[in-house]
Amino acid sequence: MNWLRVFFVGGLTSYRALFAWLNPWVFGPTLIIYPLAQLVFYAYLGRAAHAESDTYFVVGDAFIAAALPAVWGTAQGVAGERRTQTLGMLLSSPASRLALFLGRALPTIVNGFVIAVFCFAASTVLLNFHPSAAALPGLSIAIVASTFSCAAVGLWIGAFGLRGRSTTALNNVVLVAFLLLTGANVPISRFPGWVQTVSSVLPLTHGIKAGREILAGASVSHTTGLLLTELAVGIVYTTTAALALKLLEAESRRTASLETF
Repeated sequence: MNWLRVFFVGGLTSYRALFAWLNPWVFGPTLIIYPLAQLVFYAYLGRAAHAESDTYFVVGDAFIAAALPAVWGTAQGVAGERRTQTLGMLLSSPASRLALFLGRALPTIVNGFVIAVFCFAASTVLLNFHPSAAALPGLSIAIVASTFSCAAVGLWIGAFGLRGRSTTALNNVVLVAFLLLTGANVPISRFPGWVQTVSSVLPLTHGIKAGREILAGASVSHTTGLLLTELAVGIVYTTTAALALKLLEAESRRTASLETF
Protein backbone atom coordinates (compact mmCIF):
# COMPACT_ATOMS: atom_id res chain seq x y z
CA MET A 1 0.00 0.00 0.00
CA ASN A 2 2.85 2.40 0.77
CA TRP A 3 4.35 1.72 -2.68
CA LEU A 4 1.03 2.58 -4.31
CA ARG A 5 0.63 5.71 -2.18
CA VAL A 6 4.07 6.94 -3.24
CA PHE A 7 3.29 6.06 -6.85
CA PHE A 8 -0.11 7.77 -7.11
CA VAL A 9 -0.09 10.54 -4.49
CA GLY A 10 3.59 11.37 -4.91
CA GLY A 11 3.28 11.50 -8.69
CA LEU A 12 0.21 13.74 -8.61
CA THR A 13 1.71 16.07 -6.01
CA SER A 14 4.90 16.44 -8.04
CA TYR A 15 2.90 17.07 -11.20
CA ARG A 16 0.95 19.91 -9.60
CA ALA A 17 3.83 21.45 -7.70
CA LEU A 18 6.54 21.51 -10.36
CA PHE A 19 4.52 22.98 -13.20
CA ALA A 20 2.11 25.36 -11.50
CA TRP A 21 -0.71 24.06 -13.70
CA LEU A 22 -3.19 25.07 -11.03
CA ASN A 23 -3.27 28.27 -13.09
CA PRO A 24 -5.12 27.62 -16.38
CA TRP A 25 -3.27 30.48 -18.08
CA VAL A 26 -0.13 28.38 -17.97
CA PHE A 27 -1.80 25.14 -19.03
CA GLY A 28 -3.89 26.49 -21.91
CA PRO A 29 -1.37 28.16 -24.25
CA THR A 30 1.28 25.50 -23.75
CA LEU A 31 -0.71 22.29 -24.01
CA ILE A 32 -3.90 23.24 -25.84
CA ILE A 33 -3.47 26.24 -28.13
CA TYR A 34 0.01 25.43 -29.44
CA PRO A 35 -0.65 21.74 -30.34
CA LEU A 36 -4.00 22.60 -31.93
CA ALA A 37 -2.46 25.41 -33.99
CA GLN A 38 0.25 23.02 -35.17
CA LEU A 39 -2.32 20.42 -36.17
CA VAL A 40 -4.37 22.92 -38.18
CA PHE A 41 -1.24 24.32 -39.82
CA TYR A 42 -0.08 20.93 -41.12
CA ALA A 43 -3.58 19.95 -42.21
CA TYR A 44 -3.95 23.09 -44.33
CA LEU A 45 -0.40 22.75 -45.60
CA GLY A 46 -1.26 19.22 -46.68
CA ARG A 47 -4.36 20.51 -48.45
CA ALA A 48 -2.38 23.20 -50.29
CA ALA A 49 0.28 20.71 -51.35
CA HIS A 50 -2.26 17.97 -52.18
CA ALA A 51 -0.07 15.68 -50.08
CA GLU A 52 -2.29 13.65 -47.76
CA SER A 53 -5.83 13.71 -46.40
CA ASP A 54 -6.81 15.77 -43.37
CA THR A 55 -7.15 12.55 -41.38
CA TYR A 56 -3.49 11.77 -41.98
CA PHE A 57 -2.39 15.02 -40.35
CA VAL A 58 -5.05 15.01 -37.63
CA VAL A 59 -3.87 11.62 -36.38
CA GLY A 60 -0.17 12.44 -36.62
CA ASP A 61 -0.36 15.80 -34.89
CA ALA A 62 -2.88 14.70 -32.25
CA PHE A 63 -0.37 12.02 -31.22
CA ILE A 64 2.42 14.61 -31.24
CA ALA A 65 0.24 16.75 -28.96
CA ALA A 66 -0.02 13.81 -26.56
CA ALA A 67 3.76 13.46 -26.60
CA LEU A 68 4.32 17.04 -25.45
CA PRO A 69 3.15 16.66 -21.82
CA ALA A 70 4.37 13.05 -21.68
CA VAL A 71 7.96 13.95 -22.56
CA TRP A 72 8.23 17.39 -20.95
CA GLY A 73 6.18 16.55 -17.88
CA THR A 74 7.93 13.31 -17.04
CA ALA A 75 11.39 14.75 -17.63
CA GLN A 76 10.70 17.79 -15.48
CA GLY A 77 9.06 15.64 -12.83
CA VAL A 78 12.52 14.17 -12.22
CA ALA A 79 14.97 16.87 -13.34
CA GLY A 80 12.86 19.66 -11.83
CA GLU A 81 13.60 18.32 -8.35
CA ARG A 82 17.22 19.31 -8.89
CA ARG A 83 16.27 22.81 -9.99
CA THR A 84 14.14 23.33 -6.90
CA GLN A 85 16.87 21.95 -4.62
CA THR A 86 14.62 19.13 -3.37
CA LEU A 87 16.38 16.23 -5.07
CA GLY A 88 18.61 15.45 -2.09
CA MET A 89 15.63 15.20 0.27
CA LEU A 90 13.72 13.09 -2.23
CA LEU A 91 16.55 10.60 -2.69
CA SER A 92 17.28 10.42 1.02
CA SER A 93 13.82 8.98 1.65
CA PRO A 94 13.42 5.20 2.02
CA ALA A 95 10.67 5.16 -0.64
CA SER A 96 11.04 2.91 -3.64
CA ARG A 97 12.87 4.68 -6.45
CA LEU A 98 10.65 2.89 -8.96
CA ALA A 99 7.52 4.23 -7.29
CA LEU A 100 9.00 7.73 -6.97
CA PHE A 101 9.96 8.14 -10.60
CA LEU A 102 7.31 6.05 -12.36
CA GLY A 103 4.66 7.86 -10.35
CA ARG A 104 5.74 11.07 -12.04
CA ALA A 105 4.95 9.56 -15.43
CA LEU A 106 1.35 8.51 -14.74
CA PRO A 107 -0.24 12.02 -14.57
CA THR A 108 1.56 13.03 -17.75
CA ILE A 109 0.22 9.95 -19.58
CA VAL A 110 -3.31 10.91 -18.53
CA ASN A 111 -2.59 14.52 -19.51
CA GLY A 112 -1.32 13.45 -22.93
CA PHE A 113 -4.41 11.32 -23.53
CA VAL A 114 -6.71 14.22 -22.66
CA ILE A 115 -4.85 16.61 -24.98
CA ALA A 116 -5.02 14.11 -27.86
CA VAL A 117 -8.77 13.63 -27.31
CA PHE A 118 -9.21 17.41 -27.30
CA CYS A 119 -7.31 17.72 -30.59
CA PHE A 120 -9.47 15.04 -32.21
CA ALA A 121 -12.64 16.70 -30.91
CA ALA A 122 -11.54 20.15 -32.09
CA SER A 123 -10.73 18.70 -35.51
CA THR A 124 -14.36 17.69 -35.97
CA VAL A 125 -15.23 21.39 -35.88
CA LEU A 126 -12.20 22.93 -37.57
CA LEU A 127 -11.42 20.32 -40.21
CA ASN A 128 -14.68 18.40 -40.68
CA PHE A 129 -13.01 15.31 -39.23
CA HIS A 130 -15.60 12.67 -38.30
CA PRO A 131 -14.24 9.31 -37.13
CA SER A 132 -16.62 6.39 -36.80
CA ALA A 133 -17.76 5.51 -33.29
CA ALA A 134 -16.50 1.96 -33.79
CA ALA A 135 -12.94 3.22 -34.23
CA LEU A 136 -12.80 5.23 -30.99
CA PRO A 137 -11.95 2.38 -28.55
CA GLY A 138 -9.07 1.18 -30.72
CA LEU A 139 -7.87 4.73 -31.27
CA SER A 140 -7.89 5.28 -27.49
CA ILE A 141 -5.71 2.20 -27.00
CA ALA A 142 -3.24 3.49 -29.59
CA ILE A 143 -3.08 6.89 -27.85
CA VAL A 144 -2.45 5.34 -24.42
CA ALA A 145 0.27 3.03 -25.76
CA SER A 146 1.98 5.89 -27.58
CA THR A 147 1.77 8.27 -24.63
CA PHE A 148 3.24 5.61 -22.36
CA SER A 149 6.24 5.15 -24.64
CA CYS A 150 6.73 8.93 -24.81
CA ALA A 151 6.65 9.17 -21.02
CA ALA A 152 9.34 6.47 -20.94
CA VAL A 153 11.56 8.71 -23.05
CA GLY A 154 10.77 11.51 -20.60
CA LEU A 155 12.17 9.31 -17.83
CA TRP A 156 15.37 8.94 -19.85
CA ILE A 157 15.67 12.70 -20.19
CA GLY A 158 14.92 13.13 -16.50
CA ALA A 159 17.78 10.76 -15.69
CA PHE A 160 20.19 13.08 -17.51
CA GLY A 161 18.72 15.88 -15.44
CA LEU A 162 20.32 14.31 -12.37
CA ARG A 163 23.67 15.42 -13.78
CA GLY A 164 23.00 18.19 -16.27
CA ARG A 165 22.00 21.77 -15.57
CA SER A 166 18.90 21.69 -17.76
CA THR A 167 16.95 19.23 -19.86
CA THR A 168 15.17 21.87 -21.94
CA ALA A 169 17.39 21.55 -25.01
CA LEU A 170 17.17 17.74 -24.94
CA ASN A 171 13.38 17.90 -24.60
CA ASN A 172 13.18 20.11 -27.68
CA VAL A 173 15.50 17.88 -29.71
CA VAL A 174 13.44 14.79 -28.86
CA LEU A 175 10.12 16.43 -29.72
CA VAL A 176 11.46 17.72 -33.05
CA ALA A 177 12.72 14.20 -33.80
CA PHE A 178 9.23 12.85 -33.08
CA LEU A 179 7.70 15.49 -35.35
CA LEU A 180 10.03 14.65 -38.24
CA LEU A 181 10.80 10.95 -37.95
CA THR A 182 7.72 9.14 -36.64
CA GLY A 183 5.51 9.57 -39.69
CA ALA A 184 3.38 12.24 -38.06
CA ASN A 185 3.53 14.55 -41.07
CA VAL A 186 5.95 12.93 -43.52
CA PRO A 187 5.51 9.30 -44.67
CA ILE A 188 8.37 7.21 -43.32
CA SER A 189 8.73 5.51 -46.69
CA ARG A 190 10.13 8.74 -48.13
CA PHE A 191 13.15 8.67 -45.83
CA PRO A 192 16.45 6.86 -46.48
CA GLY A 193 16.73 3.33 -45.14
CA TRP A 194 18.84 4.23 -42.11
CA VAL A 195 16.32 6.89 -41.07
CA GLN A 196 13.52 4.34 -41.33
CA THR A 197 15.53 2.08 -39.01
CA VAL A 198 15.83 4.89 -36.46
CA SER A 199 12.13 5.64 -36.82
CA SER A 200 11.22 2.03 -36.04
CA VAL A 201 12.67 2.28 -32.52
CA LEU A 202 11.14 5.66 -31.68
CA PRO A 203 7.94 6.10 -29.68
CA LEU A 204 4.84 7.14 -31.65
CA THR A 205 5.90 5.52 -34.94
CA HIS A 206 3.90 2.32 -34.51
CA GLY A 207 1.12 3.97 -32.52
CA ILE A 208 0.46 6.59 -35.21
CA LYS A 209 0.37 3.90 -37.89
CA ALA A 210 -2.04 1.83 -35.80
CA GLY A 211 -4.26 4.87 -35.23
CA ARG A 212 -4.48 5.58 -38.95
CA GLU A 213 -5.28 1.97 -39.78
CA ILE A 214 -8.00 1.85 -37.12
CA LEU A 215 -9.59 5.02 -38.47
CA ALA A 216 -9.43 3.52 -41.96
CA GLY A 217 -11.59 0.64 -40.75
CA ALA A 218 -9.11 -1.92 -39.41
CA SER A 219 -10.04 -3.78 -36.24
CA VAL A 220 -7.97 -3.65 -33.07
CA SER A 221 -7.00 -7.28 -33.58
CA HIS A 222 -5.64 -6.39 -37.02
CA THR A 223 -3.36 -3.75 -35.46
CA THR A 224 -2.32 -5.84 -32.44
CA GLY A 225 1.23 -6.21 -33.77
CA LEU A 226 1.66 -2.45 -34.09
CA LEU A 227 0.17 -1.77 -30.65
CA LEU A 228 2.30 -4.42 -28.95
CA THR A 229 5.39 -3.07 -30.69
CA GLU A 230 4.57 0.42 -29.40
CA LEU A 231 4.20 -0.95 -25.88
CA ALA A 232 7.44 -2.91 -26.24
CA VAL A 233 9.28 0.27 -27.25
CA GLY A 234 7.93 1.95 -24.13
CA ILE A 235 8.93 -0.95 -21.89
CA VAL A 236 12.47 -0.97 -23.26
CA TYR A 237 12.83 2.78 -22.70
CA THR A 238 11.34 2.48 -19.21
CA THR A 239 13.69 -0.34 -18.22
CA THR A 240 16.81 1.38 -19.51
CA ALA A 241 15.67 4.70 -18.00
CA ALA A 242 15.33 3.04 -14.59
CA LEU A 243 18.89 1.74 -14.90
CA ALA A 244 20.12 5.18 -15.99
CA LEU A 245 18.40 6.82 -13.02
CA LYS A 246 20.07 4.38 -10.63
CA LEU A 247 23.52 4.81 -12.18
CA LEU A 248 23.34 8.60 -12.39
CA GLU A 249 22.02 8.86 -8.85
CA ALA A 250 25.05 6.89 -7.66
CA GLU A 251 27.35 9.09 -9.74
CA SER A 252 25.74 12.24 -8.36
CA ARG A 253 26.26 11.01 -4.82
CA ARG A 254 29.88 10.10 -5.57
CA THR A 255 30.63 13.57 -6.94
CA ALA A 256 28.45 15.40 -4.39
CA SER A 257 26.52 17.09 -7.19
CA LEU A 258 22.94 16.15 -6.38
CA GLU A 259 21.97 19.75 -5.69
CA THR A 260 24.67 21.54 -7.64
CA PHE A 261 22.97 23.77 -10.16
